Parts: sequence; C-alpha cells; structure tokens
Amino acid sequence: MGETVSKTTETTIERPHLNRIMTKATQIETKTFSATMRRKGIDLENKRVLITNYKNTTQSQDFTVPSNCGGFGRIHHFRRNQPAPWPSNPLPLEPAAKSLNLPESDLVRAQVFQNAICSWRCWYCFVDFEALSANRKFSEYKSAAELIELYLNETNRAHIIDLSGGQPDLVPEWSLWFVQELRRRKLDDMIFLWTDDNLSNDYLWRFLTPNQVRELVEFPNYARVGCFKGFDSESFSFNTMAEPAAFDEQFKIMKRLVETGFDVYGYTTFTTPTAGAIAEKMSEFVDRLQEQVHPNFPLRTVPLRIGEYTPTKARIGPAHARALELQEIAVEAWNFELSRRFSQEVRQKKVTEHRLR
Repeated sequence: MGETVSKTTETTIERPHLNRIMTKATQIETKTFSATMRRKGIDLENKRVLITNYKNTTQSQDFTVPSNCGGFGRIHHFRRNQPAPWPSNPLPLEPAAKSLNLPESDLVRAQVFQNAICSWRCWYCFVDFEALSANRKFSEYKSAAELIELYLNETNRAHIIDLSGGQPDLVPEWSLWFVQELRRRKLDDMIFLWTDDNLSNDYLWRFLTPNQVRELVEFPNYARVGCFKGFDSESFSFNTMAEPAAFDEQFKIMKRLVETGFDVYGYTTFTTPTAGAIAEKMSEFVDRLQEQVHPNFPLRTVPLRIGEYTPTKARIGPAHARALELQEIAVEAWNFELSRRFSQEVRQKKVTEHRLR
C-alpha cells in the first residue's frame, strides 16, 4: 500500500515494536493515509461505520468493568483530578452537567463507542494498533440506530455517549447520523453527545453539506474536543509518526471548528523527545493557541498526563520512557504560561464559561 506512507507499508506501520523515533522515510503521510482509512471505515450506502468490538483486544485488559453492548461498547470513567502539578480535567464533566442540568461531579460515566480507523499511530495510544487499521478481526459495520439500540438494552445507562476512536472525524457522517437518530427516538434532551477528534483532517466540511454541519452545531446537547498531539512540530511528529507539517494544520482545523460555531474544547499532550528549550517552546505553543485559534482557547484546553497501558508496553523504548519524564517539566511550563496570561479568578471559572464568541 504505497499510497499510505512514505517508503513503507501499512504493515510496517502496524508492527508492535516501535522502540525508536520514526525517521522521515517512515513518517505517515496524513492526507493519503486518511483517505485510505476512510474508504475502509464507512459504508455510506447503508449508513454504517466500522466499530471496534473489544473482545480479544489487548485494550480490554485495562477496562475497570467489562465491555458492554455486545462487545461494541465500554464504560469510561472521566475523572476530574489529575496528579499534581497537572491541572484538573473538567472535560466532559462540566459541558455535560451544563447541557443536562446535572449536579457537578468529580467523576462521570460515559458510554463509549470507538470507530476502528485512525490517521495516526500515537505510541502512547491505549488502543491496539490493529484495532485502528480497519482490521475486521476486531470490528464490524454498525449503524447509529444499531448502536443506540445496544445502548438502550443496557441497564444503568450513562447520560453521556462518547464517540471516540480511532478518529471519528474520518467519518464525520457518524456524528450526524447519531444526532439524527437521537432526535428520531426523542432522546435528544436526555443524552449528552461528546466526540473526540485528533485534528488530522477537514473531512467534517468536505463530506458534510453546510446544512448538515449546522445541524451538528445546533444540536443542544453536543460538544466536541480536539487533541493537539504535542506542543511543537518535533514532539508532534514523535508522538504521531506523522509528518511535522501536520502540526500546523491542527491549529487551522481547530480555528475552523471555533469559527463554525461548535462548542469545542482542547486536549494536549506534552510527551517530547527533547529536553532543550521546553519553556520557550511552550510559550510559543500558547501564543499560537491564542493568536491562531482564539484568545480564550488556552482556558478551554486541558493537558493530559500520559501513562502506560497494556497496548503501549511493547511500544515504549528509551526515547519514549524519557518522554514520559519530560512531560512533567512541560506541564510546569504550561502552568506558568497560563498564570502569567490569565488572573487566578479567570482560571478558576468553569471551562464552559470561557466563551469563544
């Protein structure tokens, strides 16, 4: 599959041992790889998306409760608290509480469905790489109606449904079909829909019409998060195996999400292979969030501490182990940048109170 990556093959990308920084010769070409994954990940005629079945995945060994929905779902516990000095994570706790008029909590349950394709291969991803490559051993095509039916058949259902991945925006129709099915079943005021995005493509606008995008924007109990995979092009490429230029594209895509009117938030990861000039690089990263996305966007962005999961153990080499240590330095630089740009009073507001329009 020469169209997928530069001077390599999809099989090479999926190999389990990635104990080195990828060289330019083996970097993922995001545009061509995204197109390949999309073709495999959607059945447009029947309005179905390739969904992970967690049975037999290494990922399932890390679940605190068994998979549900016939193996196609899992319950994720979103926790507000991260270990110091990492800031608390109010996502999606506060957006969901605001939308559904629920009491504030430090822990919420979410019903997760995971599409089985992704445009990148982040070494720290808690998903098996095989379950990100449209491998039918770990996935089946499912419609939004089928997934919602599986959800409704569960007892003690979560109020949040998280469309995760993988990369859901390789198949943006999935979110639209979910919104339409929730409305059809008159569940739109009972469920908060949350989708993840790695900011790797513009498929949301390419494959949905303006009216369809507006339908998503105007769905009252819907919000989304996009993850910046690093704080400079070097850390980004190290983390994702993608070409460094794709880091710049992340800002453009996030800005477009903001300008389109979505209730959108940010995650960011700080693992990096290089210890030098972290403070300077972080300052430039926050500059770019303010200048290229929105002045308030750093206040809607949450750094996520990367840990080790069962699927990542075989991928972690010396450079990755060092990156896990360096993220602790990087988050201190992030905290300093926010403290010098925003008052304590502003920083203590709910994440939903930092407006983008």
